[in-house]
Amino acid sequence: MLLTATVKDLTARLAPGTRRCYATLRPLTRIALNTLADNPGAVKRVKRVGRGSSSGKGKTCGRGQKGQKARAGNGKPRLNFEGGQTPLSKKYPKRGFTNIHGKEYTVLNLDKLQQWIDMGRLDACRKITMKELNDSGCVKVKADGVQLLAGGVEQLRTPVDLEVSRASTQAIAAIEAVGGRISCIYHNALGLRALLHPEKFLKLPKQALPTKKRDVEWYSDAKHRGYLANLPEKMAIPSTTTEVA
Repeated sequence: MLLTATVKDLTARLAPGTRRCYATLRPLTRIALNTLADNPGAVKRVKRVGRGSSSGKGKTCGRGQKGQKARAGNGKPRLNFEGGQTPLSKKYPKRGFTNIHGKEYTVLNLDKLQQWIDMGRLDACRKITMKELNDSGCVKVKADGVQLLAGGVEQLRTPVDLEVSRASTQAIAAIEAVGGRISCIYHNALGLRALLHPEKFLKLPKQALPTKKRDVEWYSDAKHRGYLANLPEKMAIPSTTTEVA
């Protein structure tokens, strides 16, 4: 049997969707070595300058008379160029870095705490919080609270009930050795502001719990006298670590 079917007959036998695709592709130029070329506009013609005034880019090549913009390099100085003077970035360079995980505590030593008690500026018969420390002028509370250190430990002789953000092991031992009590409590920025200046709030915010893993572990440790160590088990903050079987 002779194959006498024409292209038109073969096209008619195709499915409707295939027929539409074929109709779209048929008028397009066939891909061959002699038809390979860049897309229109892909290659930009070189602008010839300095070839006569009739071109519009003649004697001064379109840059005008003198000046910084008439010079080689299109008149654009390098980044950080300040006209020849020493750049500020070189004169005052950045040094060091800011630790985003760092804490900024106000340091309080035991000898200063005892001094303020002896002067009557702190009442040892009542609980001493960071508000009392700040209001009495004993310390100026910074962003993350007060850290108690054991400086001048031999001068401490008065038992106190103290609440601070952090305390060293030696300071905790010294406070408890004279019959005192200490508790380390976490405050975020809003909570610390509410503690120091409650008069600025119409309604005091709830005390926030620590969210970072290291803070949760620190305030949940009884040896640091963290306030979360005494929470009931049903109220304890779940651990952020995952045990692998």
